[in-house]
Amino acid sequence: MSSQTHKIELFSLQFIKATLVGGVLFLLPLVVLLVILTHAMNFASKVAEPVLKALPDGMLGKGFLPVAAVLMLIFVSFAAGLLARTRSGKGVIGWFEGSILGGIPQYQIAKSVAEGLAHVDNAKSVSPILVSVEGGWQLGYHIETLENGWSTVLLPQAPSPMSGNVMYMPADRIRQLDITMAQAMSVVKRLGVGSVGVLRGADLTLPDGA
Repeated sequence: MSSQTHKIELFSLQFIKATLVGGVLFLLPLVVLLVILTHAMNFASKVAEPVLKALPDGMLGKGFLPVAAVLMLIFVSFAAGLLARTRSGKGVIGWFEGSILGGIPQYQIAKSVAEGLAHVDNAKSVSPILVSVEGGWQLGYHIETLENGWSTVLLPQAPSPMSGNVMYMPADRIRQLDITMAQAMSVVKRLGVGSVGVLRGADLTLPDGA
């Protein structure tokens, strides 16, 4: 077996392994969310059922129970959203993010996606960036700012938008993108398809020495 063939096989194995791991990391938060929603629906159904039974006979059939459960969850979510806007609510969220959720990258990315979809002002979570790598640009996520102008960035490995390599880059090799995390992750999942719209107007001039 030639060395070239051996390298190709190793690359293929690494690609398969990285893709599988990335897929698991991407699906895990979704599975957890699905489990939570399932339990929430079951709980809401149990709460709504006696309320529907108390209504006059024939007013609402049993088929309305799932709808009532969904409406209840929407109401609770809206009420929680109002609470989150208060000083006390922000304090509770800050405590959870600082002590429990802050160390979970998937939570930070999911939060950024939600903020983008909701057009939250002054969002300070993970943001999409371009990173100058090997004479070109790679789509990445800005995780946090370090000392002396350096930053922690995640370079996702397509087609897994929530797994990749962590790098520490100086500010002159990073370009912020005026797009949402949902748009950036979509491009990664589709192996670059959609880059025309995402990079429209972006400054692709390479930094000096790149």
